Amino acid sequence: MRINKYISDAGVCSRREADRRIAEGRVFIETDGITRKADPGTKVGLSDRVFLDGIPVTPKKERVYLIYNKPKGIVCTRQTSDPDNIIQAVGYDGYITYAGRLDKDSTGLVLLTDDGELNNTIAKAVNRHEKEYICEVGRDINEDFLRRMREGVPVLDTVTRPCIVRKISARKFSIVLTQGLNRQIRRMCGYLGYSVVSLKRIRIQNLYLGDLPEGEWRFLTSKEITDLRRSCGMEEKDCREESYG
Repeated sequence: MRINKYISDAGVCSRREADRRIAEGRVFIETDGITRKADPGTKVGLSDRVFLDGIPVTPKKERVYLIYNKPKGIVCTRQTSDPDNIIQAVGYDGYITYAGRLDKDSTGLVLLTDDGELNNTIAKAVNRHEKEYICEVGRDINEDFLRRMREGVPVLDTVTRPCIVRKISARKFSIVLTQGLNRQIRRMCGYLGYSVVSLKRIRIQNLYLGDLPEGEWRFLTSKEITDLRRSCGMEEKDCREESYG
């Protein structure tokens, strides 16, 4: 296993942050009693011991998975310099990061975990994982709007993938995306002459926001974790019945 993945899987930090710490010369590997400084791309063997700032890094056997109902104004960032960062808002005592962003003006479901493998899988647009949203716009929608949203709209030098769009009321619709372009729904609506009044994510794959209050979070159940990993094409892992943490 690559050293950055080893550190990430231990729940210490992200792979990118691990690369930074490795580059700073803060990570060492002990093999058969001999200690050497780690380099980017170094592989860790089963009998190796890893140290960060002199402290042993131990792989975690249990992962943390939770969903958070993000309020408007909370930012999907780990930067502590931003007082509205999502990590501080959630307040979980341990390393987690968000698996897929939700912009500052949007609300709803955000998955947070220390499972780096799952995070990377969900983040890759090529995997076409489903994310469902409820969107309200500033004027009445018509069939032409719905058709064009379904077929694809030119944004960010590309055309959005065909998607499922269902009218809910005169100015509200649901949309299921399988890609995650920056502010995609807002850009799609804007291209068609509509302004977004509110945007809420209610589902990621098999995970539903349900009646979770805004600003609150909960751990995933064992079944949710198993179904999520299976839907992402990942091997099953043992899970405790209610939650990790």
